Amino acid sequence: MIEIEHLKKSFGDTKAVNDVSLNIKEGEVFGLVGTNGAGKSTLLRMLAGIIRPDEGQIRVDDRPVYDNPVIKQDVFFISDDAYFFPNATPRIMRDYYTSLYQRFDTERFDSLAGGFHLDQKRRVADFSKGMKKQLMVILAVSSGAKYLLCDETFDGLDPVMRQGVKSIFAQDMSDRGLVPVIASHNLRELEDICDHVGLLHQGGVLLSEDLADMKLNLQKVQVVFAEEKDREAATSELNILLTEQRGRLWTYTIRGERSEVEAHFRSVTPVFFEVLKLSLEEIFISETEVVGYDIRKFILG
Repeated sequence: MIEIEHLKKSFGDTKAVNDVSLNIKEGEVFGLVGTNGAGKSTLLRMLAGIIRPDEGQIRVDDRPVYDNPVIKQDVFFISDDAYFFPNATPRIMRDYYTSLYQRFDTERFDSLAGGFHLDQKRRVADFSKGMKKQLMVILAVSSGAKYLLCDETFDGLDPVMRQGVKSIFAQDMSDRGLVPVIASHNLRELEDICDHVGLLHQGGVLLSEDLADMKLNLQKVQVVFAEEKDREAATSELNILLTEQRGRLWTYTIRGERSEVEAHFRSVTPVFFEVLKLSLEEIFISETEVVGYDIRKFILG
């Protein structure tokens, strides 16, 4: 488990991370969402022990990570712009990380490199962006590290490779308890893989919620009423977060369990209604607007 308490980090007058508190539990994929400049990369670098916080604490499995070589064996950071030695090949990078991580599995690295069709004798500098991302993922999972910190790792991967990486993560979570922490600016990217999502904005945590709980407690309903008085009577007792109207069709985002919401609309006998599945994007729009933010202004796209 990673415990983050009141973490702060500034660069000059810029507050990159401002009083962040989060818990990243074992057995789940944690998604960290935010625009460029929201503090994601700085937070991940502090989690990896690369930079020291100005204030606050980070504990990985109840141990501090900064300046702690033992706990760093359990943490691997995949930067958005990974560094490779000049003229290095995948094999050279493999041997380098083998010297850093005592549990590095060279056989698995060779097998995955072959599966991804990465020529181990070719210069990494000649690889495409997507191939470099693949190489870093293979190095990361072969390292034996428990916590994998991914900064825009899926950016640059084609859909087939994205699915392949997600499958590797799922396998390692099952086989050895891997905990992926995936930072992205794209909500759609994280929707089908994350169990818990935290939203960073201007260096702070705007929202941190379990995705399953959010989906259980928010419902999207499309409904048509016979008359306006019927609509007013039907919606007066509901906890409605968002309302949209197109002609006679009303769309509501409602806080509550699905069974209760469905039972309510059956009881008021509208002309038509249906409960639709909410996307992660729609969930975040609803939750953030409640606390006074319009997420569409700074996160979607």
